[in-house]
Amino acid sequence: MRVLLLILLFVSFAYALGLVLTNNTEVGVNLLFSQAPTMNLGLMLILCMILGIVIGILLALLIFRVLQNKWEISRLQKANADLQDQLTQANIVIDRQANAPAATGTVDGTKTANVQKGSADKGTTLIK
Repeated sequence: MRVLLLILLFVSFAYALGLVLTNNTEVGVNLLFSQAPTMNLGLMLILCMILGIVIGILLALLIFRVLQNKWEISRLQKANADLQDQLTQANIVIDRQANAPAATGTVDGTKTANVQKGSADKGTTLIK
């Protein structure tokens, strides 16, 4: 990967050098409110390309950041919806338990007899 980047850098440098050498006429640039000094046409082409590349990279990073934020928002909304569903299901279970008949003193739906303290020392067990 590093070799590929070095080759790409060398090719772009060679292209820029070729532009400067073949376009060696002097031109002046009117910037609407001011006049830039005359410069080599090839150099001005390279400066314009570099400026365009930098602006393009900055815009691409900005757009990527916006898309990344949108992806994060949609992921968080989905997670929020899943948690809301889990909370709703938990509330339903709690409501069912609250509306069920009182289960104290029952085993398998049948009522057990209350065992008095005196019978506990006779070998019987207390059911809570």
